Formats: sequence, C-alpha cells, structure tokens
Amino acid sequence: MSKHTHAFQAEVARLLHLVTHSLYSNPDIFLRELISNASDACDKLRFEALADPSLYEDAPNLEIRVTFDKAAKTITITDNGIGMSEAEAIEHLGTIAKSGTRDFLQRLSGDQKQDAQLIGQFGVGFYSGFIVAERITVESRRAGLPPEQGVRWSSDGSGAFDTETITRAARGTSVILHLRDDASEYLNRWKLKSIIGKYSDHISLPILMPQEAWDKDKGEYVLRDEWEQVNAASALWTRPKKDISAEQYIEFYKNLSYDSEAPLAWSHNRVEGSTEYTQLLYIPAKAPFDLWNRDKRGGVKLYVKRVFIMDDAESLMPAYLRWVKGVIDSADLPLNVSRELLQESRDVKAIRDGNTRRVLSMLEDLAAKDRLPEGEAWEALSDDDKARAQEEAGRYTRFWAEFGAVLKEGLGEDMANRERIARLLRFASTRSDTPSVSLADYKARMKDGQKAIYYLTADTLAAAKNSPQLEVFRQKGIEVLLMTDRVDEWAMSFLHEFDGVPLRSVAKGAVDLGELQDEAEKKDCATSFL
Repeated sequence: MSKHTHAFQAEVARLLHLVTHSLYSNPDIFLRELISNASDACDKLRFEALADPSLYEDAPNLEIRVTFDKAAKTITITDNGIGMSEAEAIEHLGTIAKSGTRDFLQRLSGDQKQDAQLIGQFGVGFYSGFIVAERITVESRRAGLPPEQGVRWSSDGSGAFDTETITRAARGTSVILHLRDDASEYLNRWKLKSIIGKYSDHISLPILMPQEAWDKDKGEYVLRDEWEQVNAASALWTRPKKDISAEQYIEFYKNLSYDSEAPLAWSHNRVEGSTEYTQLLYIPAKAPFDLWNRDKRGGVKLYVKRVFIMDDAESLMPAYLRWVKGVIDSADLPLNVSRELLQESRDVKAIRDGNTRRVLSMLEDLAAKDRLPEGEAWEALSDDDKARAQEEAGRYTRFWAEFGAVLKEGLGEDMANRERIARLLRFASTRSDTPSVSLADYKARMKDGQKAIYYLTADTLAAAKNSPQLEVFRQKGIEVLLMTDRVDEWAMSFLHEFDGVPLRSVAKGAVDLGELQDEAEKKDCATSFL
C-alpha cells in the first residue's frame, strides 16, 4: 500500500523542535523512555488478555529486546506487547492525546531538568528518541489483527510523518532509531547495557540483548544470534528490602514519577492480615505543577498479583495525599477490578486506610528529625549518628514548603486522623517569620493563665504582622500564629482544639484573655471590634 503523509499536530511540532535542540541535559534518557513505553505496551496486553487470552497468539512470554547495527547506524527497541493499528499509530505518535496539552506547552521553560520531567509526566517520552536520532521508524501490529494489517510509521521530526500498511508476523512494536553522526557512542553493547542497568533494571519484564563474541578476522566484537537478559526483571517492590540499595529505590522513584530529584523519604512494606498487599510509597521533594488539580490523582499505581491494572487509582489515597507517589500490589483484589469496584471494595478501604497511616508515619518521622539535637544530646551522638542527623535535618521543612498547604485539607477530609495531621502543621507566628512553629511548640510556651491558642488569618505575612488586632497580644507577650495560605480559614474551621486547648481566631470578635487582662483592657479590646 502506498505511503500517506500526515502533518504533526502543531503542539507536537513545537515539542519536537524543543527535543531536537537539546532539551534533555542527559541524552541517555531516551533509552529509559522507550523501554518504559515498551513495558507499558506489554502491561496493556497482559491486562486486555485477561478478557481475551487469544491476544497472546503463539507468544505468551512477554519481553523487550534491544539491539543495534553499527553498519546501518541504528538502535532497535522491540516489544511483543499490545502493538498498534495504523489509526492508533497516527493518533498516538502524531498527536499528544492528553487534556491539558496547551498547559503543558506553556510550562515548558527551557530549564532542561524541569522540562524533561514534564515530558515524562505528560506521556510523550517517545519523542525523546529524536535526541539521538535523525529519523525514527516504527513498525507495529496490534494484537488480534492479521499479519497483513501491520503499520510502518516514519518521520525525521521536521513537521510531518509517513504511514503505510506492512505485513508483520509478530505482534507488538519495533522502534528503530536512525542515529545522528554525533550519537555513534550508543552503537556499543556495553554503553546500552549500562544505561539499561541504571534506569531500567527494575522493569518486571526481561530485557534482552544479543551476546557479543570476538571476531578474529574483523578484529572486533560482533553480535551473535544468542540473546542475554541484561536486567534483574523482578519488580523492585517484590524483592526483599535487604536486597535493595538506596540508589535502587531512588532510581525506581525517578522512573516512576519522572522526577529528576531524589525523594525525601520512602517506605516499603508487606502488609499481612485480612487484606494482603505490598506498598512502596514515596514522599517527593518537589511539588508537581498540577498540585492544586484535585482531579489529577495519578500518584499511585495499582497492581494485582504483579499485573498492572491502572496508574491513577484515586481510591487508594485520600485527596489531601494526592502528591504521594508509589506502587500498591494487592494479593486479594480480582484481576478484572474496575474503578466502580475500587470505590465499593472493603479491601480497597483497608488498603487506603493503611496507606494513609503509613504516609502520616513517614511525615511524623521526618518532623521528629527536622531539627538537630542540641547541647549534651548532640555531644552524646557518634560521628556517624551526627552525620545522619545532619543529612535528615531540614527535610520536613522542605516538605512543608512544597506540600504543607495541601496537607491542611486533611483537617476537613479525614476526621479519623485529624489529631495526627494537626501535630504535623507548621505556622509562622509573632515569634517566627518562617513556618516552623508547631501547635505543640506553641502550647509548650503558653503563658501562665493563657486559656487558648490564638491565630490570625491574612492574605500575606506582612498583612498579618501589621494587623491592629495583634496589638494587645504584643503588649501581653502572647504569641499568635500567623496563617497566610488560602486554605487556612476553611481548614481551621474543623480544628477546634489541640491537645485539650481551644483554638481562637483573634479576628473574630473581641478576644477574652481571661486573667491576663484587667477589666479596663477587656473593655478597650471589646470597643476596638465595634
């Protein structure tokens, strides 16, 4: 069949321009992105084959193959996953099929790290192939279609792409990168294998490469027809914790979240009881650009018995923890679980409650280590413990700056954990311009005779500090918490007391300071609110 030429969607054309002009500071990332896509395609086949096992055809063992050809200057990544029809190739490779495309492009800043993260988050990592390739050819056949309904897609990234129908015996997809002259370093087995080991070792499918043997006549290593597995091919969360290094946990997080920064903390647990599941949860160091989009809940991926089910399982985490990243692998949920079932399942509620408790425990641990010990407590530490304490200090402060305002939503949404959330809150005050004051800190230094925790909400810290309502508190040396997040007034309406002490807004009517005021002062204070 003859070729058909199609114009890229305008947004894709702009994206390609950015990619080909060195958007990525680390060009190795192209292989991670393409292997990740291949893994996703195999996950999709496994999921669809639950309802229709014939999709496996005669190849039930899923795998990814990576090879190269020095003479042709190509690298090929092949999977035997779900594959694409011609219509799907046009849709998936010629357009960004995402809501929020315009928002995505507006956020591209030219900052290489930040923009690389965005490209991954929006699922357009395929185009990273153009970092090293002057042309990309994709050959594919969707599982279930006959061999003569394969498709070849090709483009040099200049604004258009061609498609044509081909005969392809094997289902799945091959991505063929025709390398630029300055990318020849990737025509090397050791180089490709080391990139796979760094970025894709955790991929749960076998990644295969052809073995090499020394050719005396040519005086060089040549590829053989025998294939070797080059990754561990076990999902990281299924391995014993003692066998996983911190570097492996961090690299898995980066691959999972498309975040270039290491997480602040993680927790990996096997939960047993009436509901059995494995949880691997991460606290990011940086808030995503869409943090305030409550409908965007793609932080936690759901697996059932190691089979990927969905990557936006909002039922597994409350909205105020939507920034948490991770994986849940359940042994109890059915493989054909639907979103409706997730909302109604007793097992899912147990998993959600367990996840919530685990995240709050992680935050409590970060908060407890946020400040360095002082005096004799510091001197009593060993050198190793001091180094560890210095490394951990300040992490909760970083967390609070990024996610504190969202955590406050939990006061109104999670009555069962309201007290734990309250202990994690941090505020500025008339004693501290930085949001470092906890409610426990405040209570510990309340004046004798003080009956309440006082706070003031305002649009900015400057407005709060200049409020005339603080005058009487300054005169009496009474600390007032200063709250400037948009969510504060709503959130505090759910928190009436802390540890037996009532909370009082100094902006809502005259404040009675009890025995800390004489009658004349009480009268003056009441008059100021008239």
